[in-house]
Amino acid sequence: MKGFFKNTRFKIIISVAALILAGAVIAGAVGNGETAQSAVVGTVFAPVHYVAKKVGNGIDRIFGNLKGDTEYEKEIQKLEDEISDYKAQLADYENIKKQNELYKDFLELKEENPDFKFEKASVIARDSADVYKSFSISKGSLSGISAGDAVLYKKSIVGVIDKVYPDYSVVKTVIDPDFNVSAYEIISGEISYCTGNTRLAADGKCKMANLSSSTHVAYGSIICTAGIGSSIPKGLVIGTVTSVEDEATDISSYAVIEPEANVDEITECLVLTDF
Repeated sequence: MKGFFKNTRFKIIISVAALILAGAVIAGAVGNGETAQSAVVGTVFAPVHYVAKKVGNGIDRIFGNLKGDTEYEKEIQKLEDEISDYKAQLADYENIKKQNELYKDFLELKEENPDFKFEKASVIARDSADVYKSFSISKGSLSGISAGDAVLYKKSIVGVIDKVYPDYSVVKTVIDPDFNVSAYEIISGEISYCTGNTRLAADGKCKMANLSSSTHVAYGSIICTAGIGSSIPKGLVIGTVTSVEDEATDISSYAVIEPEANVDEITECLVLTDF
């Protein structure tokens, strides 16, 4: 506002006002008669009156527009605030929906396996430089979590606990080459093992390795943990077969698996601490 009184437009308005005032004083002094002096004054100040009128109208429009703009900005701000509130409510709804889905599957898994013991945890960090998508969770040894414990999302396995600290843990995912678990195909019952692979990890996939050339594992087969010789129980879903390929190094085959859970989208998980 202070800048308004200092700018060129304000100075012009003041100058015009001074001329108008001077004209009014002179006109009052010479009276209403058509003397030579009054004619000269009228001639000189006629353009001034015209300009003053235009300036006055312009000022009215400016302040009217300023008032209108202020009201407009208030309405915009009000709408933006409402949109922010709706976005927050939608985010809360989505989080609650995901948690409810997680708890629903957890309860079903618990009913099917009453000996299972779980610890719920939140994803607190991700290693963006890790092609195998390891992540950290909010629970550690103080919550009874140990290295090798299976990490679940709904009824599927997403990895195992790799490193344990008192109040957090690091998860190694199923696409990591260091991840190994016995596995079977649910229709044929064919057994082998699942592990990660550097090439497949780029697409977020893992493989069921060491299959025979006459394997019954095929596109669309569902692969689950077999529970053989490990700390991971039988029946946890690993994923679905997208193709069966021949190994380049020997006569065996392997199945490419699309993991059931998308690690990038997981915000909550369950750690199977005992079974």
